[in-house]
Amino acid sequence: MKTAAGAMAAMMLLFAPVKKTAAQQGSSYDICIYGGTAAGVIAAYTAKKMGKTVLLIEPGAHLGGMTTGGLGFTDIGNKYAISGLARDFYRRVGRHYGKFEQWVFEPHVAEEIINSYIQKAQVPVLYHYYITNAAKTQGSIQSITLTKAAGTGATQRTIQAKMFIDCSYEGDLMAKAGVSYAVGREANSQYNETYNGVQLLNKHQFADGIDPYKIPGKPESGLVWGISPEPLAPHGSGDKKVQAYNFRICLTNDPANRIPITRPDNYDSTQFELVLRYMQKTPWKSLSAGLKIDLMPNHKTDINNNGPISTDMIGMSYDYPEADYATRQKIIKMHEDYDKGLLYFLGHDSRVPENLRRQMLQWGYPKDEYTDNGNWTFQLYIREARRMTGDYVMTQANCEGRAKVQDGIGMAAYTMDSHNCERVVVNGMVKNEGDVQMGTPGPYPISYRALIPKANECTNLLVPVCLSATHIAYGSIRMEPVFMVLGQSAAAAAVMAINNKKTVQDIDVSALQQKLKQDPLADGSIPEVLVDDADTAYITRTGSWQKAKVPGNYGMSLLSAAAGTGNNSVRFTPPMQRNGRYTIYYYNTSHKDKAPAAAFTITAGSQKKTVTLPLQQNGNEWLPLGTFAYTKGKPYYVDISLPAGAQGELPADALLFVPE
Repeated sequence: MKTAAGAMAAMMLLFAPVKKTAAQQGSSYDICIYGGTAAGVIAAYTAKKMGKTVLLIEPGAHLGGMTTGGLGFTDIGNKYAISGLARDFYRRVGRHYGKFEQWVFEPHVAEEIINSYIQKAQVPVLYHYYITNAAKTQGSIQSITLTKAAGTGATQRTIQAKMFIDCSYEGDLMAKAGVSYAVGREANSQYNETYNGVQLLNKHQFADGIDPYKIPGKPESGLVWGISPEPLAPHGSGDKKVQAYNFRICLTNDPANRIPITRPDNYDSTQFELVLRYMQKTPWKSLSAGLKIDLMPNHKTDINNNGPISTDMIGMSYDYPEADYATRQKIIKMHEDYDKGLLYFLGHDSRVPENLRRQMLQWGYPKDEYTDNGNWTFQLYIREARRMTGDYVMTQANCEGRAKVQDGIGMAAYTMDSHNCERVVVNGMVKNEGDVQMGTPGPYPISYRALIPKANECTNLLVPVCLSATHIAYGSIRMEPVFMVLGQSAAAAAVMAINNKKTVQDIDVSALQQKLKQDPLADGSIPEVLVDDADTAYITRTGSWQKAKVPGNYGMSLLSAAAGTGNNSVRFTPPMQRNGRYTIYYYNTSHKDKAPAAAFTITAGSQKKTVTLPLQQNGNEWLPLGTFAYTKGKPYYVDISLPAGAQGELPADALLFVPE
């Protein structure tokens, strides 16, 4: 614990004017953000819109990380958890495709939108530099040293700033600053968890009886490629193993836009011996047995891992988190060769059934994606690397709602998800270990304390991506929309720290929460108003209603009333703050027993209008009811009921009031 005098000295040092040398002119900023992931872009945009000088540093050549790097089939969990500029990003994607919002998109569309934030805020970006050192004084980072990765320009750069935000997937700035972190999996016993550590479960798993040896039945012949000789450790025990990485692969089956998949560098068909044994044991009806092929707009894909052997390169990610830049490039190349090799193998190896080869040959690399990178994504899916160890560590208990924090500055809602960590021999059979997919009851808050280091380690750093969480909790949090939310929160916190001459540990978190709520787009615009069924102060029910949960409902629940149970209606009265015209949207859940239509009566001052909408459409999306003016002191509400004669359940989940 710092003394008051010590804390004051640290703050004076932190906010003292930076003395520039000739070599450092133009290299001093209010906020320096390391890592041009989507979180980094949103953080930079937020800080600049809040009036600070900002530098965004990206070791590569592109911004957006996985959001622009192929992950177009967005992992959400529950849309209620996505707020602020993160939600704005998916609204902008929607506008591109002619919809209100959209969560499925092509890589180049995502990159155009990500870049538009940088252009609009005029954020300077330093590409092709990676961090090699961080200089600290009394717990405060004074500067970081960067080394040129590629291209022309100074071999090294030194950047000074008052506040630093590490938005990299690897946590490199955090590590260089001497902040504590973990790599791998904690033992279940460390944080009283059940899904952490070694887990031999049944998802993405080989069927019993698949032989692990090069010559079946002969251990002396050696193990097939990709199988570890290590024995299986006890269930729930901790280790340094890191879950598997892969590329999220964008292909197309449009002949006019398709480039054939050719034999890649370092192709080795022995890497796919287990694919053949898997097919023999469990015959594939289609490519989907071994590839998760999610369709994107315009005849494209986001292909992810599926099954016991697929695009995940299990066991090959262990060295990546703490490796130097050159070693990481070799690991990335190894993964690229493997994933490209798998695609080539499935389309060209005569041992693959002919029907599967024909299916694979329908796909190729898209001409209009990654045009400066051989039509292949620039971003390896770093699912997990370092995780900070702060004063507060998010755990399984947070994900399950058993531990609740009051300093939430963002939410998560996805399944506690880990991909496999190793492939081993168990009872003479090949088995994968580490895959966990355990649901969460609903959205839960992420503590501000999980974004900041311990005060005795660093006082001017925020870490919204490699945040303080256990392996299994991180598996739920680590989604691109959530990283964007946390990037915005971190930037707003950094601005508050500068404005109030505070360390990141000493800011007023309640004020931060209010800022995020009242100015969600960081530009002073009128915020939209959401009323969820859980907001009981703004909902009046008539008749017989029950709380329910269905896949895709907004928030923790929805209200449901069955036909024939009386005159059921529900009134949503939004807590409006500012006059103006608002477009009203109804959240239409994918509820199999719901009525074919619902009636919405909108009262806006002296205007009253009833709109009947079909509900058997566009599941888990917002449906517009129209645009209506709000005037302070005048009535403004929406009544939802079943049309006369309608059958089925009437769902009432959430209404959204979006200012023009």
